[in-house]
Formats: sequence, C-alpha cells, structure tokens
Amino acid sequence: MLIDVALPLSLAFIMFSLGFGLTFADFGRVLAMPRAALTGMVLQVIAVPLVAFGLLKLVNLPPALAFGVMILAFCPGGVTSNILTKLAGGNVALSITLTAIVSLLSVVTVPILVDWAAGAFLGEAAVQINVTGIAISMFAITAVPVLIGLLLRFVAKGFAERTESVISTIAVVLFVVIVIAALATNWQMFIDNIGRLGPLLIGMNALLLILGVLIARGVGLSGGDGLCISVEMGVQNAALGITVAGLVAKTGGIPEFAVPAALYGITMYVVTIPGMFVLRAIFGKT
Repeated sequence: MLIDVALPLSLAFIMFSLGFGLTFADFGRVLAMPRAALTGMVLQVIAVPLVAFGLLKLVNLPPALAFGVMILAFCPGGVTSNILTKLAGGNVALSITLTAIVSLLSVVTVPILVDWAAGAFLGEAAVQINVTGIAISMFAITAVPVLIGLLLRFVAKGFAERTESVISTIAVVLFVVIVIAALATNWQMFIDNIGRLGPLLIGMNALLLILGVLIARGVGLSGGDGLCISVEMGVQNAALGITVAGLVAKTGGIPEFAVPAALYGITMYVVTIPGMFVLRAIFGKT
C-alpha cells in the first residue's frame, strides 16, 4: 500500500526537519544545565508512561486503544514543542536539547516499553513484538534523518538558515496529513470511542502540563525551565506514535493502535496552547 511507504518517509522528513534546526552545541547543553536536562529526560521517559498507565486503570478502554495510548506515552516530545516553549516563555535552549536527546533515546526505550505494554494490555491477543526489528526501523526513520539534518546544517549553515522555515512548514503539513490519514482509516473506531478516549487524552495532557511545572519547581528549577519541561511532557510526537503502531501491527496501513496518537495530535494543541499561558501567569518565568 502507498501508505506503508508514505508514512515512514513522512516521519523521516519530520525528523530531518528536527535535526535541520539543531547544532552540536545543543547536545552540549546537557553539561551546561545537567539538573534541568536530567529532570526533563527522566520525566519524559518515565513519568509520562506512568501517568498514562495510571489513567488507563481508571478508564475502560478496548485493549487495542489502551495499548495505543501507551505507545503514544512512550514517544518523545513533538517537533513543535520548541515553538510552543518559546510562546510560553520557557527555556527554548533546554527544549531543543530535550527534544533532540529524548528522540534519539527513543530508539532504545520505545521498542522495549512497547514489548512490555503489548503483554500488559493485549494479553493473549498480543502481537509478537520484534524489539530488535522495531529498534532498527526506528533508527532508520528517526535517528538517521536527525543526524543527516544536523550534519547538513553543520556543513551548509547559510543554506540551512535560508531554508529552515520552508523545511519546517513542509514537516508540519506532513504531520497534519499523517494525523488525518490515521483517523480516516480507523474512523468507525474513532467515533465509537471518542466519548471515552477524548476525555482521557485531554485529562492526561493537562495533568502532564501541571506535573511538569510542579516537579521542576520542586527540584529547584526556574520558571522558564519548568515551563519548558511542562510543554515537553505535554506535547508528544504523535507522528512517531502512529508509525510505531504500524510497525507493531505489521498488517499494512494504519492500525487501530494508532487512533490515540492521531487524536492526541489534535487535542494536545487545544489543551497545551491555552494551558501554557495559564501556567505562565501562575508560575511566571523566574
């Protein structure tokens, strides 16, 4: 099917756009701001899945959708989190660093966690997860494009600065197309479960935003760092979630596991954009 080729290629371009906006100095910021970077990474890799798991215990979702929510929770922050962090008055440098590093870490963390979640939520109906195969596929369509974009910016900085906005625009368009395709492919399941799935995802998003700020303040980080971590926790890479769902299903096309990620790709902006202004008014930038 065309979607089986277009989906990974679209995600690869989106990840290339992420790398295209990075410099090697962005990775060095981990050493310059270790507490903020470590806090953000731990919260994204560990706290987000824990919050999703806890909420799923309170809501009766079909196993396939519950599994899809966990796939989404395992994904790193979205490529637009840097823009939203800037709008929120957060630490943009930290946001760029977290997005880049957690995206690269996801090549290892996502396949392992997805394998666990399949058994936990699908039970005997769980598909056989090829952890190594998913890791290799994720490396090819996420890490490699990021590194290519990073290297291209390094060797052709002027070209990168002139074309970055165009590349970013194309990436956003591709993201929208992926979300629409995932929902359209599983439209009936989406309609049947929107009443339960929608409130769960909206509630999870809001809770993650609040936890990000509160925990950051609890460990002594500034308001700007807290707002950044809040956005990074609340904005997930929905395109990656949809793609991973496809890698897991191995049936071709976009499976039902992808519905939560597709819906979250819409609701996360509805919640995060007003939410970050509320949090900024409460907690400030200092």
